[in-house]
Amino acid sequence: MLLQDRHFSRRIDLASLQMFVAVCECGSIGKAAEREFIAASALSKRLSDLEATLGSPLLQRHSRGVHPTPAGQSLLHHARSVLFTLDRMHTELHEYADGARGQVRVHASISATVQFLPEDLGAFIRAHQGIRIDLEEHLSSEVIRAVQEGAADFGVCNTADGAGELQTLPYRQDQLVLIVPSTHALARESSVAFADTLALDHVGLHSNSSIYTAMRQAAAALGQNIKLRIQVTGLDAMCRMIHNGLGVGVMPQRAFALMHSTGTLTAVPLTDPWAHRHIELVARDFSTLPRSARLLVDHLKSNL
Repeated sequence: MLLQDRHFSRRIDLASLQMFVAVCECGSIGKAAEREFIAASALSKRLSDLEATLGSPLLQRHSRGVHPTPAGQSLLHHARSVLFTLDRMHTELHEYADGARGQVRVHASISATVQFLPEDLGAFIRAHQGIRIDLEEHLSSEVIRAVQEGAADFGVCNTADGAGELQTLPYRQDQLVLIVPSTHALARESSVAFADTLALDHVGLHSNSSIYTAMRQAAAALGQNIKLRIQVTGLDAMCRMIHNGLGVGVMPQRAFALMHSTGTLTAVPLTDPWAHRHIELVARDFSTLPRSARLLVDHLKSNL
């Protein structure tokens, strides 16, 4: 019945919601109390009051700490959304008072960061010196998750595997190429099908990267496996490994062009449809972003 009470919102303490989220993220009341600078006993009291208000247990206690009950999982989702909205409201109102100022949190894929964002963000900052951009580089799947959870205002990534309920806007396109030593037989080809590379040793990116995921799916569709010799975390490391004879690799063409001084290597375009990729901007709702973030989104869209 409490959930149907029209005065329910008055019974919810925002500080308690924040403490509840902290406990779920830390997995421990003690650790959450340290993070939020509050006594553990006071935090426990807030949690008990919150459970009493909602009429349902929110946490299961065990020897290693706590984790949310099914009701707690539901509250965690809504609490994060409420706190995120309040944070964005405060930021936007502050910006209206002070003009085009503020901080924009952007998470971007390796491909977007290497190929396009340095120039695009540099031009934006020169035009909006009161706006600070906090950029973090992650795998595309992690970018999407960060935006879903509110850890980033918006993301820039490849969404081939789906963006769920997130909104998307076009940003850039790129072409994947096969990188081989200049003395390799394939270096003389004008293009190559990915299937023709599967007999070769490969230098691959992280298993969860959008490029390696596409490669793995393409190989599986052919009933084959990738002969992965080594995995690296960056495109520059991939070039160095290929230059030193550890295999061939796949990366975006523009990224390779920007790193052309790394060894004596050649880029051969892949003919497969999945090798032509779309990099997109992703957000929970572009219309509700703070003014500073909307300005940046508009700037990035204009570079398409």
